[in-house]
Amino acid sequence: MNRLQERYQNEVRSALVEKFDYSSIMQAPKIEKIVINIGVGDAVDNAKALDDSVNELTLLTGQKPVVTRAKKSVASFKLREGMAIGCKVTLRGTRMYEFLDKLMSIALPRVRDFQGVSPKSFDGRGNYTLGVKEQLIFPEINYDSVNRVRGMDIVIVTTAESDLEAKELLTRIGMPFRKS
Repeated sequence: MNRLQERYQNEVRSALVEKFDYSSIMQAPKIEKIVINIGVGDAVDNAKALDDSVNELTLLTGQKPVVTRAKKSVASFKLREGMAIGCKVTLRGTRMYEFLDKLMSIALPRVRDFQGVSPKSFDGRGNYTLGVKEQLIFPEINYDSVNRVRGMDIVIVTTAESDLEAKELLTRIGMPFRKS
């Protein structure tokens, strides 16, 4: 068990039960999974670009990504149904907590002019979405081996009923939200 998981079980869960007046500790919201998605638009022309993204995502998460395919054909993008256009990984359990710890304590502070993440990126059901503009903020990515700087979407799925509960959970775990 890593330090973030321990912190959740020892401190955060009981604090959430106290704050929101839950009758049971099992009602306290928890992080269910983290989905990381990289869209590779130039994979239509260059198949190697997708391989690079798959390798980088494998390095970051320690898990092999699933290649995502186009659902519809779009003529203006030269895109046909079934073409590979990105990759994604779903993290759960220990790997999820390790990635979240790395994201909050190492990667996000390395972003230029970092003021904190937006507190407005909740979806209304207690899930939080975060966009990262470049993969270079992660320590595993070697700057010299990167062909093209790519961004990624990181979705943190929680069991919280509302955005307020989810924000409280992420704040107590250590997510650096921007001061409004």
